[in-house]
Amino acid sequence: MEAPAPQSLPDSAVKATLTVLDSEFSSSKTLKIENTEKRDELIQIEKRYQQQWQDNHVFESDAPTLEEEPFATTTPEQLHSKYPKWMGTMAYPYMNGTLHAGHCFTASKVEFGAGFARMQGKRALFPLGWHVTGMPIKACADKLVREIEMFGTTFERCPVDDIIEEGQLTSADGQPPAPTQEETKTDMSKFSAKKGKASAKSVKTKYQFQIMLSLGIPLDEIHKFADTQYWLKYFPPLAKRDLTSFGARIDWRRQMVTTDANPYYDSFVAWQMRKLKELGKIKFGKRYTVYSPKDGQACLDHDRQSGEGVAVQEYTALKLKVKEWPESAQKILEGKLPQGANVYFVPATLRPETMYGQTCCFVGPKIKYGVFKVSEEEFFVLSERAARNMSFQGIFPSWGVYPQVAQLLGADVIGTLVNAPLSVHKDGVRILPMETVKDTKGTAVVTSVPSDSPDDYATVLDLAKKADYYKIKQEWAELEMVPIIDTPTYGNLTAKALVEELKIQSPKDTKKLEEAKEKAYKEGFYKGTMIYGSFAGKPVEQAKGLVRQQLLDDGLAFNYAEPDGLVISRSGDVCVVALQDQWYMNYGTTANGGDGEWAQMVLDHIQGDLNTYYPEAQHAFTQVINWLSHWACSRSYGLGTKLPWDHSVKVESLSDSTIYQSYYTFAHLLHKDLYGKEPGVLGIKPDEMSDDVWDYILGRRDTTDFETTISKKSLETMRRQFDYWYPLDIRTSGKDLIQNHLTFNLYVHAALFKKANWPRSFRVNGHLMLNGEKMSKSTGNFLTLEQAVSKFGADATRIALADAGDGIEDANFAEKVADTSVLKLFELKKWCEEMVQDAVLVENGKKFKHVQENERIRNIDVVQRKSGTPRFLWDDLFDNEMNTLVAETKQHYENTMYKSALKSGYYDFTTARDFYREVTRAAGLGMHEDLARRYIELQALLLTPIAPHFADYVWQEVLKKPDTVQNALFPNVPEAIPSLTAAREYVRTTASNITSAEAAQIKKLAKGKAALFDPKKDKKITLFVATAYPAWQTKYINLIRDSYPNLDIKELSKKVEKAESKKAMPFLNGLKRQLDSGETKEKVLDRRLAFDELETLRAMVPGLMQTVRFCKRVEIVRVEEGGGGVVVGGGGDGAAEEGTMLKELPGFAGSAEPGSPSFLFENV
Repeated sequence: MEAPAPQSLPDSAVKATLTVLDSEFSSSKTLKIENTEKRDELIQIEKRYQQQWQDNHVFESDAPTLEEEPFATTTPEQLHSKYPKWMGTMAYPYMNGTLHAGHCFTASKVEFGAGFARMQGKRALFPLGWHVTGMPIKACADKLVREIEMFGTTFERCPVDDIIEEGQLTSADGQPPAPTQEETKTDMSKFSAKKGKASAKSVKTKYQFQIMLSLGIPLDEIHKFADTQYWLKYFPPLAKRDLTSFGARIDWRRQMVTTDANPYYDSFVAWQMRKLKELGKIKFGKRYTVYSPKDGQACLDHDRQSGEGVAVQEYTALKLKVKEWPESAQKILEGKLPQGANVYFVPATLRPETMYGQTCCFVGPKIKYGVFKVSEEEFFVLSERAARNMSFQGIFPSWGVYPQVAQLLGADVIGTLVNAPLSVHKDGVRILPMETVKDTKGTAVVTSVPSDSPDDYATVLDLAKKADYYKIKQEWAELEMVPIIDTPTYGNLTAKALVEELKIQSPKDTKKLEEAKEKAYKEGFYKGTMIYGSFAGKPVEQAKGLVRQQLLDDGLAFNYAEPDGLVISRSGDVCVVALQDQWYMNYGTTANGGDGEWAQMVLDHIQGDLNTYYPEAQHAFTQVINWLSHWACSRSYGLGTKLPWDHSVKVESLSDSTIYQSYYTFAHLLHKDLYGKEPGVLGIKPDEMSDDVWDYILGRRDTTDFETTISKKSLETMRRQFDYWYPLDIRTSGKDLIQNHLTFNLYVHAALFKKANWPRSFRVNGHLMLNGEKMSKSTGNFLTLEQAVSKFGADATRIALADAGDGIEDANFAEKVADTSVLKLFELKKWCEEMVQDAVLVENGKKFKHVQENERIRNIDVVQRKSGTPRFLWDDLFDNEMNTLVAETKQHYENTMYKSALKSGYYDFTTARDFYREVTRAAGLGMHEDLARRYIELQALLLTPIAPHFADYVWQEVLKKPDTVQNALFPNVPEAIPSLTAAREYVRTTASNITSAEAAQIKKLAKGKAALFDPKKDKKITLFVATAYPAWQTKYINLIRDSYPNLDIKELSKKVEKAESKKAMPFLNGLKRQLDSGETKEKVLDRRLAFDELETLRAMVPGLMQTVRFCKRVEIVRVEEGGGGVVVGGGGDGAAEEGTMLKELPGFAGSAEPGSPSFLFENV
């Protein structure tokens, strides 16, 4: 990372670093909070309830005891039936930094699920441990060891000039500092200065101690991190602190650290590896693996600074023997090659079956190529990068050594004549230029088959047209194309057909060429048939492997592999692919060289019983099963459990973290502390945990007839915990772990456990953005969990996380949502307190009006009709809407859709209350005590999973409930009454239509247009309501009824009167669409309103007069058949009396239909 340096430099590297990069910089661009009194009051409440939950061990859940349910006579199925349970976990976080908002987002999915499970009456368990296996901690610690040796324990000897010098980012040993957890996903090279004016020089983070300073580690404590064990002691307590302050429902008794730092977990992993080896799931042999030469070991996903998920790509490397050098190359090579040496250009191909069609070979004119000595007689021409890879694959004589005897530019070798294996052109083909060749993929030498490669075809056409420009002979690019493969879509010259079809004009049409390349490969491989060579007549799918083997057997090619993308290790090393002896998990389908039966078991579970919540997630898991292959499961560097049968290596970090969820079930019985230093309540020591013991307590054997010092009751107690809590109900994780951790989890569960104990669901989420942008420390847009909770409080943070999103796509934590939630929660808390503690109870609306008009009450809401008094329409509508929203929220919680649950259970619930409050106040009734209290109670319950501190405060301190809301059940409410639901929707729609119509007239006036009335003057609203549908509609409804279910619109149209055609045909089509969509015949054709429209409109009058500006009166007019109307309700000064007959009505009054009134504004 680097930042502009201030003009006046401090005298030490430490001070210079802190001038531009401190722990506050990472969040410097986030929201700044002012006026924190309300937040602080809410945080005080949160701390109080967190302490109460801890003191009362609220989140410590256990299986039924052996005394409650005897072990011998109770099956796991009976336990689950009698004592419903829920167990959820997240991927345990890596402990080389504090937790950030991204961790918290994933944790929130388990957290909300645990809260709802408790409300379903289930015993809910959310355990969490800490992952420390692998390279990251060791790499960071080793950096600090070297820096302390160089600069002292407080790095006082590090000269300031050393971090100001310009140039590439390096460290003391020439490598970038090892990133810690919070930096691994961010760009660490774009920091801007915090103080002073920028100068031409930059402060660069070359050293690990600077990274530690940026994390806020005190200077005098940094040297302690040179000991890897200090990381294990320092960060887990901070993570626990932050999650506790977040209000997480975690059973902390079950926490542990991985590796041999906890001897119980160490024994568990050793058992797991032995079992997998016994089952043939772990094998030994030479395998390709991504490898760090610097670290001297495989570099697997969690060992990488960048390139996670990048796999090994295997090629067929061809040997194109040089027959004739051009003069330019001869001059460079003179005296550097022995007489009679065999020199080969080495292209790497994925399509060996097409080699019969080689017409030339491409190099990049500006790329540097080396001539590398393979043996005394053989030399390869290729990129330095490819030679480095090959040196770790047994291609060069010495491991990691690739002697270079000469270097040439691609331009120097243009025109070289080479012999292309299998090519029909036996006299040889030429080396030609190709501008798009890259030295970051393959060998930077590309063989050309223009019959089947669109890139090659476009390039040779271009070369032939511009031979003079490229300084080549035209005939070199015009060798005959021989058909190699016949395809049903593109014939036997696929590339030519696609270039012409897509109108590709030159090699620079990269997007079209990419499309053509994909089509050519799919068509050729899956549908093509060989029509040339030894395997003519065979499908390409079969011939590919046969041709490849022929080339290998004849010594014309060899195997070559490289990372399929750039991989940088935690130690800053650019990784290669090595072919080495290793222990590996035999993952993969049969086609990929793995245990096909094992892979099929996992695939069947993914496509069967496993709930992945989203089709995209299931598809992603399926894709991983299709491409995943062998996985190295050991390493020599880093922290971890020693491989049981080879103590020189350790179990790698993605292989010791597969089934650890099962360990949580009884961890608290084995040890009291996370390091396993103090035995648990059963008094079992680590060395007593034999394989037989592990087999028994993890359900792999059902008898205790084995030698052990552990009592039978203790064994059964541990087994009871496993039997009860397993299978895992839900596991949450970022979607990036599908490609390794989550899929490995399924593989190992399938290998070691009965199907009944395989995971039930995996819920993956996208990455978390912050304020609509990528979270990045380098841009100041970063938030740790501790910062979020300190800034907004726990509940507001939790609400913003719930609001961030539920899908597999990336979510967004909006700080404005969190900030707004602070105010909303505070105001809701205050309102609940006043409604209960300051309630003024009256007998009826008359008394409400009296109090409203004659007494000085700050919040008129507290004046309520007391419990037991009669209820009116608005009361019933509100009661019914609460029932509807409670049911809807429950469904969202069940589906783990927390943003939706927040909307219905909080935002919409608040809106329903606000409408009820306003409409009853306008009607002169006031709220009903029973409903106000019911609202408060339901709101607390609906928010319990997401905002538990607020909910518990309302529950215990406002409603005076005797126990924590954490033990309350989700409310059971009556089913919504359809007539009331319809009436509420009618009110909402009608009111909206009226206010929208008024707004439209205001806009007209603002634009200088004539309006039907002046909205800013006193006015009257007339509502026209119809009690029957128009006669013509009834006629055509009967026509539909008589023809149902055989509805033929063309036939029906013949019975429509011409004069009514314009309105009748759309009407008929609309009815048919409703019926076709699944609505019942009765609902569509009977068209009866489920509620009393007139009574509902009469109830709306006071509210309309209050919400519509300058509204002085409202009249409701029933439209009579045959014309005219009668006033049936209204209010306000001068409103016509009920029963007043109106002979003439405006024309649009006739557009009113039952359930859809029309209305008129008039100035008065």
